[in-house]
Amino acid sequence: MERKIKVLVAKPGLDGHDRGAKVIASALSDAGMEVIYTGLHQTPEKIVKTAIDEDVDAVGLSILSGAHMTIFPKVLKLLKENKREDILLFGGGIIPKEDMEELEKMGVGKLFGPGSQTKEVIDYLRDWFEKNRK
Repeated sequence: MERKIKVLVAKPGLDGHDRGAKVIASALSDAGMEVIYTGLHQTPEKIVKTAIDEDVDAVGLSILSGAHMTIFPKVLKLLKENKREDILLFGGGIIPKEDMEELEKMGVGKLFGPGSQTKEVIDYLRDWFEKNRK
């Protein structure tokens, strides 16, 4: 049996708007992926602990609060400290293009802005999984 892609979807920080995260979690699940949604107000530490405990392939962060330049690097740092750089960190939200480029240079995977299609996220994760996990 083929192994499913396992994804953790998280809403870090104080941002209380989780509709987009729930839409992505549902779309990934409908596409045959195993999805864990952590809910609102997660800390980077809790996100990384859950990712490691659940042995996920990828972590998707949804950030609308403007804290993306703090939270993504913190999660990357914690994954590295736990020797889990093999977990893909990707995300979406309200992130200016120049910040997306900077985060990607740091090692964050693809970042999806408003209006991105769920199919784009699904295809990205499938492609990444095919190249990195099989």
